[in-house]
Amino acid sequence: MQTTIRLAPAGNASPAGIVCGVGAGALWGLVFLAPELARGFQPLDLAIGRYLAFGAISACLIAPRLRTLLPKLGRREWLDLAWLSLAGNTVYYILLSAAVQTGGIAMTSLVIGFLPVAVTIIGSRDRDAVPLRRLALSLLCCVGGAVCIGWHAIAAPTSGSLTAQATGLVCAVGALVSWTSYAVGNSRCLARLGGISVHDWNLLTGLVTGAQAVVLIPVALLVGTAHHGSAAWAWFAGLSIGVAILASIAGNALWNRMSRLLPLTLVGQMILFETLFALLYGFLWEQRLPRPLEVVAFALVALSVVTCIAAHRKLPRSSKGKVAVAVPV
Repeated sequence: MQTTIRLAPAGNASPAGIVCGVGAGALWGLVFLAPELARGFQPLDLAIGRYLAFGAISACLIAPRLRTLLPKLGRREWLDLAWLSLAGNTVYYILLSAAVQTGGIAMTSLVIGFLPVAVTIIGSRDRDAVPLRRLALSLLCCVGGAVCIGWHAIAAPTSGSLTAQATGLVCAVGALVSWTSYAVGNSRCLARLGGISVHDWNLLTGLVTGAQAVVLIPVALLVGTAHHGSAAWAWFAGLSIGVAILASIAGNALWNRMSRLLPLTLVGQMILFETLFALLYGFLWEQRLPRPLEVVAFALVALSVVTCIAAHRKLPRSSKGKVAVAVPV
């Protein structure tokens, strides 16, 4: 049996959707700093802390509407929430934190910077989507920008060992795969849902992710070896709550809103803003100006987004209807 998923118009470059994408990137860029700010804690601790806070806040916000929402959620919706929470939140953040702490922000940004390429290629297979040949310049700029972003991490000598760099690279690639599957799956789930708002879907994701974090607590206690004082735990708690509110609540809400306003090929390009803001926050944290190669990277990434938007606006009128995609269920 098949069901029809209705996505955003293939030729639609909604200004509101683009603004939501930029806002989500600005908030999500903060998650690259968190592992550096709490380097004494392991990646599993960071994920549990962030998503316990995310789950608790989500529970408080959605409680008044939960009785109305539950009848709208079937087995398929709960399964979708489970795997989206695992891929886009729990697994992704554990791998990203490990990549930052072992391979550095630059290398992690390089690999995560390929997210738009992966998502755009997958989105180009949707019926009536912008063909890849129209996106060739955009994708080329994206790849060039991502290479420039991480060039220093690869070409310049590093203080970390080769094993640490390799571990960081593997974790970053794992985060890339995890978040690519989330970005595609979440966009299509939102297109299929009719009676649930993007805000409620985000809060439901928070509930499920919070439950996953609770399950992981015994694992963290079993494998954890570091001991922290009360001041360190207070800092960790404040950081976890801050990241949960800014990135998981506000950032995800903006992203989900954008996912209903923009086609999947353009959704992929919006992920670039996370990389841009992550680098900007890194420059502010290190109190330095960007190097020439980093300036080139900013320019290439910005050009990638601009040319992608232009490609969507130049679609023939006949291609600007709703995209209907039949998928097996």
